[in-house]
Amino acid sequence: MAFKGNISGSAILLLLCGLALSAISVILIFSATNTAVGGQDQGLYIKQMVWIMLSLVVFFVVVILPLRMHEVLSYVYYFILIALLVALMFYGRYGGGSQRWFDLGFFHFQPSEMGKVIVLFALARYLSYSKKPGEHFRRLIFSGILVLIPTALVLRQPDLGTSLVFLTIMLAVLFFSGLPAVYLLLVISPVFSMLTSFHPISWVVLFAILIALLIIMRPGAVMSSAIIVINLFVGMITPLLWNRLADYQKLRIKIFLDPGLDPLGAGYQIIQSKIAIGSGGLMGKGFLAGTQTNLNYLPVRHTDFVFSVMGEEFGFVGGVLIIILMAAIIFMGLRTAMRVRNRFASYVCVGAVTILFFQTVINIGMTLGLMPVTGLPLHFVSYGGSSMILSWILLGLLVNAELNWQEY
Repeated sequence: MAFKGNISGSAILLLLCGLALSAISVILIFSATNTAVGGQDQGLYIKQMVWIMLSLVVFFVVVILPLRMHEVLSYVYYFILIALLVALMFYGRYGGGSQRWFDLGFFHFQPSEMGKVIVLFALARYLSYSKKPGEHFRRLIFSGILVLIPTALVLRQPDLGTSLVFLTIMLAVLFFSGLPAVYLLLVISPVFSMLTSFHPISWVVLFAILIALLIIMRPGAVMSSAIIVINLFVGMITPLLWNRLADYQKLRIKIFLDPGLDPLGAGYQIIQSKIAIGSGGLMGKGFLAGTQTNLNYLPVRHTDFVFSVMGEEFGFVGGVLIIILMAAIIFMGLRTAMRVRNRFASYVCVGAVTILFFQTVINIGMTLGLMPVTGLPLHFVSYGGSSMILSWILLGLLVNAELNWQEY
């Protein structure tokens, strides 16, 4: 075994939370598909149970294998990921407006899902060996290159949601590894340039604020110049990138701002999701009693919008239960990251927690109409093999670090 001590209560609690969420997944998928038109989806809950069993095997393998092995092989994993993402351009299965999967016959493999862990490994490996201070320019640039290469390849598929996960991992791990909060604000300043680039006056005001911050903080001539150039570049190229987005991606952003623009088309999903969750009230309508779900008013309810099924049938209480279980995993993961002695393991824990937190917020937010629809599944709960396996890999990494927290 990889660990040398007693199994901690936190490790057991992490496992129990994962099992509880997976059990909820089977219940919700059964409810979401038992009245599917034509019956083509009625057996998906059985397939989900198979994925859970397979994921548990993967989980125990991840727990047993030493994190040191992943540390040594991090860059090997990384180059394999890049090769797979490039191969997708030529051999990937096309569907739903994107080219994200390899068709293996019995299974559609999505490299970008496993890529979240691989990018995390590579970034954690680099930062754990870097001797530069947190705000050092070269450290930031190399970290950015490591993450932006797979991000660009994933964005080309196109998969905006996963590319945002990659960037969020980078920001979280950089901050945890010593990047001051004010520098973090400067690093993410291109995001604000992107948002304001469509309005010249807003963009000028943002630049004035940015230059004032640089004068006050004095991060150095090289970094200051780089931040200004990057913001100028992002601000100028964003309108061009907007025109290159797929029509469905543009529509998702517009519908997020106003679902009423297309209430019977692109906005239909969000509107029906909000109706389903709102109609559940405090305690919900009861198992298999959700009208939006069982009358097929709510599309893709067993995948990206499975939280809507929970809200309708089990109400506010059911929704809070999922949030509490996810919050427990995130809290214990952060606690492990703070006390583990190995820097690589610590950064891996932070990245794993970031993935879980970010996708939970985005997924639940989009079902409530608070976030744009990005196609990010709800970990442990949404239907899908790649997502379920990734969820249990992340949990396995947290449990592994918790069991071996004393190792350097």
